[in-house]
Amino acid sequence: MSAGDSNPRASDEKIDARSDARSESASRADAGNGQCATASATASGAVDSPAASPVPLVRVEPLGRTFEAPPELTLLEAAAFAGIRLPRLCRNGTCRTCLCRVVSGEASFTIEWPGLSREEKAEGYVLSCVAVARTDLVLDVPEAELL
Repeated sequence: MSAGDSNPRASDEKIDARSDARSESASRADAGNGQCATASATASGAVDSPAASPVPLVRVEPLGRTFEAPPELTLLEAAAFAGIRLPRLCRNGTCRTCLCRVVSGEASFTIEWPGLSREEKAEGYVLSCVAVARTDLVLDVPEAELL
């Protein structure tokens, strides 16, 4: 709970929402091709528990859908596994078709300098084809749709 949160019930509701989203995502992965795992292996072969390193959740607005974004997947890839279509074309950070804005949270890039200006980066814009969630995110993607 952050310093600004004075309502413990609101915090519980956030946790419940995270849990519901994770359960829904796990069910989808089990029913599908199994490529979306919630545990990851370390270099020594040990398996990290999901509680030790939670997978960030990404909410897409105005669609109102949430998906898990493991660190090994770009936002575009993770959304597709969750049945959400984000705008795309080149998938390498140059065409800017996947440009969207991070409303809250933190993302990083898989390439050194994606096709964004310094001003766009400062305003929170990312290219979902080369961006990875570092924390829970809220993305503004008006063109997003369900697959």
